[in-house]
Amino acid sequence: MSKPPLSDRLAPVVFAVSIGVLGIVYGTVASWWSWFPAPQLGLAHRTYVDLKDNWRNDIGLEPTRHLVPPGGTETPDPERGFTAHQPQKAQGGFTLVSGLNTDPEGTFHTVRLYDPDGEEVHRWPIPYAELDGDIRPQNTMLHGMEVFEDGSIAVTFDTGQVLTRLDSCGEPMWSNIDWYHHTLTRDGQGNMVTWRGETIVWVDEDTGEEVRSLDLRGTIARGNDRAQQGYLDLRTVTLDNTNGEIRYGHDPFHPNDAEPLTEDMADAFPMFEAGDVMISLREINLVAVVDPETGRMKWWQHGPWLKQHDPDFQPDGTITVYDNNPGTKVSRIMRVDPQTREVSIDFTGSEEVPFYSWRRGKHQVLANGNLLLTEAERGRLLEVDPTGQLVWERHMVWDAESNVIVTEARNIPEDFFADGVPSCASEVADSSDTAPRH
Repeated sequence: MSKPPLSDRLAPVVFAVSIGVLGIVYGTVASWWSWFPAPQLGLAHRTYVDLKDNWRNDIGLEPTRHLVPPGGTETPDPERGFTAHQPQKAQGGFTLVSGLNTDPEGTFHTVRLYDPDGEEVHRWPIPYAELDGDIRPQNTMLHGMEVFEDGSIAVTFDTGQVLTRLDSCGEPMWSNIDWYHHTLTRDGQGNMVTWRGETIVWVDEDTGEEVRSLDLRGTIARGNDRAQQGYLDLRTVTLDNTNGEIRYGHDPFHPNDAEPLTEDMADAFPMFEAGDVMISLREINLVAVVDPETGRMKWWQHGPWLKQHDPDFQPDGTITVYDNNPGTKVSRIMRVDPQTREVSIDFTGSEEVPFYSWRRGKHQVLANGNLLLTEAERGRLLEVDPTGQLVWERHMVWDAESNVIVTEARNIPEDFFADGVPSCASEVADSSDTAPRH
Protein backbone atom coordinates (compact mmCIF):
# COMPACT_ATOMS: atom_id res chain seq x y z
CA MET A 1 0.00 0.00 0.00
CA SER A 2 1.56 3.27 -1.08
CA LYS A 3 2.06 6.17 1.30
CA PRO A 4 -0.13 9.28 0.83
CA PRO A 5 1.62 12.24 -0.77
CA LEU A 6 3.81 14.34 1.48
CA SER A 7 1.46 17.29 1.07
CA ASP A 8 -1.41 15.22 2.47
CA ARG A 9 0.67 14.09 5.42
CA LEU A 10 1.74 17.65 6.23
CA ALA A 11 -1.73 19.14 5.87
CA PRO A 12 -2.84 18.40 9.49
CA VAL A 13 0.44 19.87 10.81
CA VAL A 14 0.10 22.98 8.67
CA PHE A 15 -3.51 23.33 9.76
CA ALA A 16 -2.61 23.02 13.47
CA VAL A 17 0.26 25.48 13.12
CA SER A 18 -1.97 27.92 11.24
CA ILE A 19 -4.62 27.72 13.95
CA GLY A 20 -1.93 28.32 16.57
CA VAL A 21 -0.49 31.33 14.72
CA LEU A 22 -3.96 32.77 14.15
CA GLY A 23 -4.73 32.26 17.83
CA ILE A 24 -1.59 34.09 18.85
CA VAL A 25 -2.26 36.93 16.42
CA TYR A 26 -5.89 37.23 17.47
CA GLY A 27 -4.94 37.03 21.15
CA THR A 28 -2.40 39.82 20.71
CA VAL A 29 -4.82 42.03 18.78
CA ALA A 30 -7.70 41.20 21.14
CA SER A 31 -5.57 42.16 24.12
CA TRP A 32 -4.46 45.39 22.42
CA TRP A 33 -7.95 46.40 21.27
CA SER A 34 -9.90 44.81 24.15
CA TRP A 35 -11.76 42.37 21.90
CA PHE A 36 -13.49 39.27 23.22
CA PRO A 37 -12.40 37.40 25.30
CA ALA A 38 -9.54 39.59 26.60
CA PRO A 39 -11.68 41.84 28.84
CA GLN A 40 -13.57 38.86 30.23
CA LEU A 41 -10.40 36.91 30.96
CA GLY A 42 -8.78 39.95 32.52
CA LEU A 43 -11.79 40.53 34.75
CA ALA A 44 -11.88 36.86 35.75
CA HIS A 45 -8.18 36.93 36.68
CA ARG A 46 -8.49 40.16 38.69
CA THR A 47 -11.55 38.80 40.48
CA TYR A 48 -9.74 35.57 41.34
CA VAL A 49 -6.70 37.42 42.71
CA ASP A 50 -8.88 39.83 44.68
CA LEU A 51 -10.92 37.02 46.24
CA LYS A 52 -7.80 35.00 47.04
CA ASP A 53 -6.12 37.93 48.76
CA ASN A 54 -9.13 39.45 50.51
CA TRP A 55 -11.67 36.73 51.30
CA ARG A 56 -10.92 37.13 55.01
CA ASN A 57 -11.74 40.83 54.73
CA ASP A 58 -14.98 40.29 52.85
CA ILE A 59 -16.42 37.88 55.41
CA GLY A 60 -15.35 40.09 58.31
CA LEU A 61 -12.44 38.07 59.75
CA GLU A 62 -9.52 40.44 59.08
CA PRO A 63 -9.41 43.83 57.28
CA THR A 64 -6.83 42.76 54.70
CA ARG A 65 -7.93 45.50 52.29
CA HIS A 66 -6.85 48.06 54.88
CA LEU A 67 -3.57 46.59 56.15
CA VAL A 68 -0.18 47.91 55.00
CA PRO A 69 3.45 47.42 55.99
CA PRO A 70 4.61 50.11 58.45
CA GLY A 71 6.40 53.16 57.12
CA GLY A 72 9.59 54.67 58.42
CA THR A 73 11.46 51.39 58.89
CA GLU A 74 12.49 48.28 56.98
CA THR A 75 11.87 46.04 60.00
CA PRO A 76 8.63 46.74 61.91
CA ASP A 77 9.13 47.52 65.58
CA PRO A 78 6.58 45.49 67.58
CA GLU A 79 6.50 48.30 70.14
CA ARG A 80 5.95 51.09 67.63
CA GLY A 81 3.16 53.57 68.30
CA PHE A 82 3.56 57.22 69.23
CA THR A 83 7.10 58.61 69.46
CA ALA A 84 7.93 62.23 70.36
CA HIS A 85 11.33 63.00 68.85
CA GLN A 86 11.42 66.77 69.51
CA PRO A 87 8.33 67.58 71.61
CA GLN A 88 9.51 71.14 72.20
CA LYS A 89 9.10 71.82 68.46
CA ALA A 90 5.58 70.44 68.13
CA GLN A 91 2.80 72.73 66.99
CA GLY A 92 0.57 71.99 69.96
CA GLY A 93 -3.19 71.75 69.82
CA PHE A 94 -5.19 68.63 69.02
CA THR A 95 -4.63 66.13 66.23
CA LEU A 96 -7.57 64.43 64.52
CA VAL A 97 -6.91 61.09 62.81
CA SER A 98 -9.36 59.32 60.52
CA GLY A 99 -9.28 55.75 59.28
CA LEU A 100 -9.85 52.17 60.28
CA ASN A 101 -10.58 51.44 63.92
CA THR A 102 -7.75 49.46 65.54
CA ASP A 103 -10.17 48.27 68.25
CA PRO A 104 -11.94 45.08 67.04
CA GLU A 105 -14.85 45.70 69.40
CA GLY A 106 -15.80 49.11 68.01
CA THR A 107 -17.22 50.38 64.74
CA PHE A 108 -15.13 49.57 61.67
CA HIS A 109 -14.20 53.23 61.07
CA THR A 110 -13.36 55.94 63.60
CA VAL A 111 -12.04 59.45 63.95
CA ARG A 112 -9.77 59.92 66.96
CA LEU A 113 -8.68 63.05 68.81
CA TYR A 114 -5.23 63.22 70.42
CA ASP A 115 -3.95 65.86 72.84
CA PRO A 116 -0.52 67.55 72.61
CA ASP A 117 1.05 64.67 74.57
CA GLY A 118 -0.21 62.12 72.06
CA GLU A 119 -2.92 60.73 74.34
CA GLU A 120 -6.33 59.89 72.91
CA VAL A 121 -8.98 62.14 74.50
CA HIS A 122 -11.99 61.42 72.32
CA ARG A 123 -13.24 59.08 69.63
CA TRP A 124 -16.05 59.40 67.11
CA PRO A 125 -17.47 56.00 66.10
CA ILE A 126 -18.51 55.94 62.43
CA PRO A 127 -21.47 53.51 62.10
CA TYR A 128 -21.36 52.97 58.35
CA ALA A 129 -23.53 49.82 58.49
CA GLU A 130 -26.33 51.81 60.09
CA LEU A 131 -26.15 54.49 57.41
CA ASP A 132 -25.97 52.31 54.30
CA GLY A 133 -27.33 48.78 54.08
CA ASP A 134 -26.05 48.16 50.56
CA ILE A 135 -22.28 48.01 51.14
CA ARG A 136 -20.37 46.21 53.87
CA PRO A 137 -18.30 48.58 56.05
CA GLN A 138 -15.14 46.49 55.55
CA ASN A 139 -15.31 47.18 51.81
CA THR A 140 -15.35 50.97 52.25
CA MET A 141 -12.63 53.41 53.21
CA LEU A 142 -13.27 56.43 55.44
CA HIS A 143 -11.66 59.31 53.56
CA GLY A 144 -13.09 62.83 53.75
CA MET A 145 -13.37 64.48 57.17
CA GLU A 146 -14.51 67.85 58.53
CA VAL A 147 -14.83 68.88 62.16
CA PHE A 148 -17.13 71.48 63.71
CA GLU A 149 -16.90 73.70 66.76
CA ASP A 150 -19.85 71.93 68.43
CA GLY A 151 -17.91 68.65 68.49
CA SER A 152 -19.64 67.08 65.49
CA ILE A 153 -17.90 65.75 62.39
CA ALA A 154 -18.76 65.07 58.75
CA VAL A 155 -17.26 62.21 56.74
CA THR A 156 -17.22 60.62 53.27
CA PHE A 157 -15.97 57.24 52.04
CA ASP A 158 -14.10 55.71 49.12
CA THR A 159 -16.10 52.90 47.48
CA GLY A 160 -18.95 53.87 49.80
CA GLN A 161 -21.93 56.08 49.15
CA VAL A 162 -22.47 58.11 52.30
CA LEU A 163 -21.94 61.74 53.23
CA THR A 164 -23.00 62.22 56.82
CA ARG A 165 -22.67 64.58 59.76
CA LEU A 166 -22.43 62.90 63.16
CA ASP A 167 -22.58 64.34 66.67
CA SER A 168 -19.80 63.78 69.21
CA CYS A 169 -21.14 60.31 70.04
CA GLY A 170 -21.43 59.17 66.42
CA GLU A 171 -25.19 59.68 66.15
CA PRO A 172 -26.26 60.87 62.67
CA MET A 173 -27.49 64.45 62.43
CA TRP A 174 -28.19 63.99 58.71
CA SER A 175 -27.05 61.60 55.97
CA ASN A 176 -27.00 61.61 52.17
CA ILE A 177 -26.72 58.45 50.08
CA ASP A 178 -24.87 58.92 46.79
CA TRP A 179 -21.36 58.45 45.40
CA TYR A 180 -19.59 61.06 47.54
CA HIS A 181 -15.86 60.53 47.92
CA HIS A 182 -12.48 61.92 48.88
CA THR A 183 -12.12 65.26 50.62
CA LEU A 184 -14.52 67.52 52.48
CA THR A 185 -13.73 71.22 52.91
CA ARG A 186 -15.75 73.96 54.60
CA ASP A 187 -16.09 77.14 52.51
CA GLY A 188 -16.64 79.57 55.39
CA GLN A 189 -20.14 80.36 54.05
CA GLY A 190 -22.02 77.53 55.75
CA ASN A 191 -21.32 74.86 53.13
CA MET A 192 -18.98 71.95 52.60
CA VAL A 193 -17.45 71.26 49.19
CA THR A 194 -16.82 67.71 47.99
CA TRP A 195 -17.04 65.40 44.97
CA ARG A 196 -20.08 63.32 44.05
CA GLY A 197 -18.84 61.14 41.24
CA GLU A 198 -17.37 63.65 38.78
CA THR A 199 -19.47 66.56 40.05
CA ILE A 200 -18.34 69.15 42.57
CA VAL A 201 -21.14 69.76 45.07
CA TRP A 202 -21.76 72.36 47.77
CA VAL A 203 -23.65 70.85 50.71
CA ASP A 204 -25.33 72.85 53.48
CA GLU A 205 -23.50 72.04 56.73
CA ASP A 206 -26.65 72.10 58.84
CA THR A 207 -29.11 70.22 56.64
CA GLY A 208 -27.08 68.19 54.14
CA GLU A 209 -28.96 69.79 51.25
CA GLU A 210 -27.02 70.18 48.01
CA VAL A 211 -27.15 73.89 47.19
CA ARG A 212 -24.95 73.99 44.07
CA SER A 213 -23.11 71.67 41.71
CA LEU A 214 -20.52 71.88 38.93
CA ASP A 215 -19.99 68.99 36.52
CA LEU A 216 -16.46 68.07 35.46
CA ARG A 217 -17.15 66.59 32.02
CA GLY A 218 -20.20 68.61 31.10
CA THR A 219 -19.01 72.06 32.19
CA ILE A 220 -15.31 72.21 33.08
CA ALA A 221 -14.03 69.92 30.31
CA ARG A 222 -16.18 71.32 27.53
CA GLY A 223 -13.94 71.42 24.49
CA ASN A 224 -11.90 73.34 21.95
CA ASP A 225 -14.67 75.74 20.97
CA ARG A 226 -14.20 77.66 24.23
CA ALA A 227 -10.46 77.20 24.75
CA GLN A 228 -9.75 80.78 23.71
CA GLN A 229 -12.02 81.99 26.51
CA GLY A 230 -9.98 80.20 29.18
CA TYR A 231 -11.59 76.79 29.09
CA LEU A 232 -9.22 73.86 28.96
CA ASP A 233 -9.92 70.78 26.84
CA LEU A 234 -9.08 67.90 29.18
CA ARG A 235 -9.49 65.21 26.55
CA THR A 236 -6.53 63.26 25.27
CA VAL A 237 -7.90 63.15 21.70
CA THR A 238 -9.64 65.72 19.53
CA LEU A 239 -12.91 65.59 17.70
CA ASP A 240 -11.00 65.50 14.40
CA ASN A 241 -9.70 61.98 14.96
CA THR A 242 -12.82 60.47 16.53
CA ASN A 243 -15.39 61.28 13.84
CA GLY A 244 -17.10 63.71 16.19
CA GLU A 245 -17.52 61.25 19.07
CA ILE A 246 -15.59 61.37 22.34
CA ARG A 247 -15.30 58.23 24.47
CA TYR A 248 -13.74 58.36 27.90
CA GLY A 249 -12.07 55.36 29.51
CA HIS A 250 -12.86 54.25 33.03
CA ASP A 251 -12.01 56.99 35.53
CA PRO A 252 -9.89 59.08 33.13
CA PHE A 253 -9.52 62.00 35.57
CA HIS A 254 -9.89 60.60 39.12
CA PRO A 255 -10.88 63.85 40.86
CA ASN A 256 -9.61 63.73 44.44
CA ASP A 257 -9.88 67.24 45.88
CA ALA A 258 -12.07 70.34 45.64
CA GLU A 259 -11.00 73.19 47.91
CA PRO A 260 -12.76 76.58 47.94
CA LEU A 261 -10.76 79.77 48.32
CA THR A 262 -12.07 81.35 51.52
CA GLU A 263 -12.59 85.06 52.18
CA ASP A 264 -9.71 85.26 54.68
CA MET A 265 -7.28 83.87 52.11
CA ALA A 266 -8.52 85.60 48.96
CA ASP A 267 -6.34 88.74 49.18
CA ALA A 268 -3.23 86.58 48.83
CA PHE A 269 -4.42 85.38 45.39
CA PRO A 270 -5.15 88.38 43.14
CA MET A 271 -5.62 86.03 40.17
CA PHE A 272 -8.65 84.47 41.86
CA GLU A 273 -11.75 85.40 43.82
CA ALA A 274 -13.21 84.12 47.08
CA GLY A 275 -15.30 81.06 46.29
CA ASP A 276 -13.14 79.85 43.38
CA VAL A 277 -12.44 76.13 43.70
CA MET A 278 -9.11 74.39 43.37
CA ILE A 279 -9.38 70.87 41.98
CA SER A 280 -6.98 67.96 41.68
CA LEU A 281 -7.31 65.45 38.82
CA ARG A 282 -4.93 62.64 39.64
CA GLU A 283 -4.80 60.74 36.37
CA ILE A 284 -3.65 63.73 34.31
CA ASN A 285 -1.43 65.22 37.06
CA LEU A 286 -3.50 68.41 36.99
CA VAL A 287 -4.11 71.03 39.64
CA ALA A 288 -6.45 73.84 38.56
CA VAL A 289 -8.57 76.69 39.93
CA VAL A 290 -12.04 77.05 38.45
CA ASP A 291 -14.85 79.57 38.56
CA PRO A 292 -17.64 77.95 40.63
CA GLU A 293 -20.39 79.39 38.45
CA THR A 294 -19.11 78.76 34.94
CA GLY A 295 -16.40 76.13 35.34
CA ARG A 296 -13.89 78.36 33.53
CA MET A 297 -10.35 77.48 34.47
CA LYS A 298 -8.53 80.56 35.74
CA TRP A 299 -5.26 78.70 36.26
CA TRP A 300 -3.94 75.19 35.78
CA GLN A 301 -0.69 73.29 35.86
CA HIS A 302 0.23 69.71 34.92
CA GLY A 303 3.00 68.56 37.28
CA PRO A 304 5.87 68.31 37.96
CA TRP A 305 3.95 66.39 40.64
CA LEU A 306 2.84 62.86 39.73
CA LYS A 307 -0.55 61.36 40.76
CA GLN A 308 -0.91 64.15 43.31
CA HIS A 309 -3.39 64.71 46.14
CA ASP A 310 -4.50 67.49 48.46
CA PRO A 311 -3.45 70.83 46.90
CA ASP A 312 -3.91 73.60 49.48
CA PHE A 313 -4.07 77.39 49.28
CA GLN A 314 -1.48 79.00 51.57
CA PRO A 315 -1.57 82.48 53.21
CA ASP A 316 1.52 83.64 51.28
CA GLY A 317 -0.22 83.25 47.91
CA THR A 318 1.34 79.90 47.02
CA ILE A 319 -0.21 76.45 46.61
CA THR A 320 1.23 73.34 48.25
CA VAL A 321 0.70 69.89 46.72
CA TYR A 322 1.10 66.37 48.08
CA ASP A 323 3.19 64.74 45.35
CA ASN A 324 2.68 60.99 45.70
CA ASN A 325 5.40 60.36 43.11
CA PRO A 326 4.52 56.64 42.74
CA GLY A 327 7.23 54.21 41.74
CA THR A 328 10.03 56.24 43.31
CA LYS A 329 9.59 55.26 46.99
CA VAL A 330 9.84 58.97 47.82
CA SER A 331 6.84 61.30 48.14
CA ARG A 332 7.19 65.07 48.34
CA ILE A 333 5.40 68.23 49.41
CA MET A 334 5.76 70.74 46.57
CA ARG A 335 4.97 74.45 46.48
CA VAL A 336 4.00 76.41 43.36
CA ASP A 337 3.48 80.14 42.86
CA PRO A 338 0.45 80.36 40.55
CA GLN A 339 1.59 83.72 39.17
CA THR A 340 5.17 82.78 38.27
CA ARG A 341 4.68 78.98 38.08
CA GLU A 342 7.90 78.60 40.04
CA VAL A 343 7.96 75.25 41.87
CA SER A 344 9.96 74.33 44.95
CA ILE A 345 10.06 71.40 47.36
CA ASP A 346 9.09 71.92 50.99
CA PHE A 347 9.83 68.36 52.07
CA THR A 348 10.89 65.07 50.53
CA GLY A 349 11.39 61.62 51.96
CA SER A 350 14.95 60.54 52.75
CA GLU A 351 16.90 57.76 54.44
CA GLU A 352 16.84 59.78 57.66
CA VAL A 353 13.10 60.54 57.45
CA PRO A 354 11.38 58.07 55.10
CA PHE A 355 8.13 59.33 53.58
CA TYR A 356 6.23 57.61 50.80
CA SER A 357 2.60 56.92 49.95
CA TRP A 358 1.99 55.71 46.41
CA ARG A 359 -1.66 56.77 46.66
CA ARG A 360 -3.89 58.76 49.01
CA GLY A 361 -2.29 61.11 51.53
CA LYS A 362 -2.84 64.55 53.09
CA HIS A 363 -0.66 67.35 54.37
CA GLN A 364 -1.11 70.47 56.48
CA VAL A 365 1.21 73.45 56.79
CA LEU A 366 1.08 74.34 60.48
CA ALA A 367 1.18 77.80 62.07
CA ASN A 368 4.74 77.33 63.34
CA GLY A 369 6.03 76.30 59.90
CA ASN A 370 6.01 72.57 60.57
CA LEU A 371 4.34 70.05 58.25
CA LEU A 372 1.79 67.48 59.40
CA LEU A 373 1.93 64.55 56.97
CA THR A 374 -0.30 61.54 56.41
CA GLU A 375 1.67 58.62 55.01
CA ALA A 376 -1.55 56.84 54.10
CA GLU A 377 -0.30 53.63 52.50
CA ARG A 378 2.10 52.95 55.35
CA GLY A 379 -0.27 53.74 58.20
CA ARG A 380 1.93 56.45 59.67
CA LEU A 381 1.58 60.12 60.66
CA LEU A 382 4.47 62.48 61.13
CA GLU A 383 5.19 66.09 61.96
CA VAL A 384 8.43 67.52 60.61
CA ASP A 385 10.04 70.89 61.25
CA PRO A 386 11.07 73.33 58.46
CA THR A 387 14.47 71.61 58.20
CA GLY A 388 12.82 68.25 57.56
CA GLN A 389 13.59 66.73 60.96
CA LEU A 390 11.06 64.51 62.73
CA VAL A 391 9.15 66.17 65.54
CA TRP A 392 6.89 63.19 66.27
CA GLU A 393 5.46 60.19 64.48
CA ARG A 394 2.57 57.84 65.10
CA HIS A 395 1.99 54.38 63.69
CA MET A 396 -1.61 53.20 63.53
CA VAL A 397 -0.83 49.65 64.60
CA TRP A 398 -2.91 46.61 63.73
CA ASP A 399 -0.50 43.85 64.75
CA ALA A 400 3.22 43.21 65.01
CA GLU A 401 3.72 43.33 61.24
CA SER A 402 0.95 45.58 59.91
CA ASN A 403 -0.43 49.07 60.24
CA VAL A 404 -3.85 50.17 59.06
CA ILE A 405 -4.26 52.69 56.25
CA VAL A 406 -4.80 56.16 57.69
CA THR A 407 -6.49 58.72 55.45
CA GLU A 408 -6.00 62.02 57.24
CA ALA A 409 -4.40 63.76 60.19
CA ARG A 410 -5.38 67.32 60.97
CA ASN A 411 -4.22 69.79 63.62
CA ILE A 412 -6.74 72.10 65.31
CA PRO A 413 -6.17 74.68 68.08
CA GLU A 414 -6.77 73.68 71.70
CA ASP A 415 -9.59 76.25 71.91
CA PHE A 416 -11.30 75.03 68.71
CA PHE A 417 -14.29 73.39 70.41
CA ALA A 418 -16.88 75.78 71.83
CA ASP A 419 -17.56 73.63 74.91
CA GLY A 420 -14.17 72.02 75.40
CA VAL A 421 -13.09 68.55 74.38
CA PRO A 422 -16.08 66.56 73.09
CA SER A 423 -17.29 63.75 75.32
CA CYS A 424 -19.72 60.87 75.16
CA ALA A 425 -21.10 58.74 77.98
CA SER A 426 -20.36 55.52 76.10
CA GLU A 427 -16.76 56.47 75.30
CA VAL A 428 -14.18 53.89 76.34
CA ALA A 429 -10.46 54.62 76.26
CA ASP A 430 -8.49 52.46 73.87
CA SER A 431 -4.75 51.95 73.72
CA SER A 432 -4.78 49.38 70.94
CA ASP A 433 -3.11 51.76 68.49
CA THR A 434 0.05 51.57 70.59
CA ALA A 435 -0.22 47.90 71.63
CA PRO A 436 0.13 45.40 68.77
CA ARG A 437 -2.24 42.44 68.52
CA HIS A 438 -1.08 38.87 69.03
